[in-house]
This record gives sequence, C-alpha cells and structure tokens, in this order.
Amino acid sequence: MRLKDKVAIVTGGGRGIGKATAELFAKEGANVVVADFDQEAGKQAAEEIVASGADCIFLTVNVTDRTQVDKLFEQVVAKYGRVDVLINNAGITADGWLVKMSEEAWDRVIDVNLKGVFNCGQAAAKIMIEQGSGCILNAASVVAIYGNAGQTNYIATKAGVIGMAKAWAKELGPKGIRSNAVAPGFIMTDMMATVPDKVLDAMKDKTPLKRLGQAEDVARAYLFLASDEASFINGTVLSVDGGLVT
Repeated sequence: MRLKDKVAIVTGGGRGIGKATAELFAKEGANVVVADFDQEAGKQAAEEIVASGADCIFLTVNVTDRTQVDKLFEQVVAKYGRVDVLINNAGITADGWLVKMSEEAWDRVIDVNLKGVFNCGQAAAKIMIEQGSGCILNAASVVAIYGNAGQTNYIATKAGVIGMAKAWAKELGPKGIRSNAVAPGFIMTDMMATVPDKVLDAMKDKTPLKRLGQAEDVARAYLFLASDEASFINGTVLSVDGGLVT
C-alpha cells in the first residue's frame, strides 16, 4: 500500500475525479477525508468507501469561505493528528466568450478555483510545516497550457494554480513539503455526460490516443505524486491528456 496510514484530504471529493481519487487513495491505505460543498454526494462517496472496509469521513466545506476551511483542517487534525496530502480538486466552470462573460461568472469561478485553492493550500501548509512533511497537489488543466475559446475565467484559474504550485514548491520545499500540479486533458466525468456525441468524437480525434480519459487515469497520477515514489518530484506539472499537449 503506497499511502498506508497517510491522512489525505480531497476537496470536491464527492464526484468525478475527486471521488475516483478518494477511492483509490483509500485502497492504497490512506485515511481519506472527502471534503465537498455537495453534502449528498460527499456523504454517499464516503459511505461507499467505508463500506469497502477503508477509513473515510465526509466533511462539508465551501472552499471560498476561510472560516469553513479552517474548521475543516481543525476537524481533520483533531481526528487524525496530521495532514499528509491535500488534493486541491474542487472546481467549477462558467464558460462564455470574453465579450459576453459577466462579472458574476468571472468572480464565481475565480472564487472557487483560485481563492479556494489558496485557502486550502495555506491552511494545509501551516500544519505540514509543523510536521516537517506533506504533499499538496493542485488540479490544473491542459487548457491552462494551450488555451481554449470561451474559458477565460477557467483558464485564468488553472494557470494560476500551476503558478501557485511552483511558488509553493520553492517556499515549502525546504520544510519537507512537496507541491505539484496535475493537468488533465479531455476526461469523461459527469460534466461531460451532456456533451453531444459529435463533440466527444472531436475531442477523441484531437487526442493522439484516440480516446477520452477516465477519472481513474487522473487519480492514478495523483496517487503517484502523493506517494514516496515521487519523493524528489517538486514544482512540476504532470499532464494526463493522452498526448494532447506535447
């Protein structure tokens, strides 16, 4: 087991990539905290993991609310005594063309995807510095690297979390803490369920491996980076995109 007895927090852990990551980490021996704004999805995900025989709890959090974030980390430390891994996975989209994007859509995405990562990263870092160890992984996207029409707000956040991961690698590395980012390509999650088949086919055609990724593909990348196997990997961006960006 690559994460035996590690304590891992997965924000947005109730669905999609976050849920797949929480499940895989639990299988690899971690004590998993599913942290999500969606109470129904979060509770169900945690219950399923517990039913598999692993240690998992669900805690409600709005990552944009610093008070809630602080409470989340306080609860985790009270129960487990430490935080070894933070997966900054929580995120939203509110797509629109630049000339039509509302200020509300901009602010909402920035608040969750960027401020939320800062809030959680800062809270985790304070605990990890005291421990002298830890791993923070930020959910980026290949669109932060090559761009995409209609996603100015989303791309700004994903480019931002890459920058934060690199800054934290330099700041926290001397304290024994690693910080990296994962940049998924076209991944088949719940959000993609409503996308027309012809659009999905176009995504597949753009991907050299000629398929969409699965949530488990990204979860395995997180697992590797969180494990001791990646003990000398710090400040990098791992693309999980089937060769889309080369």
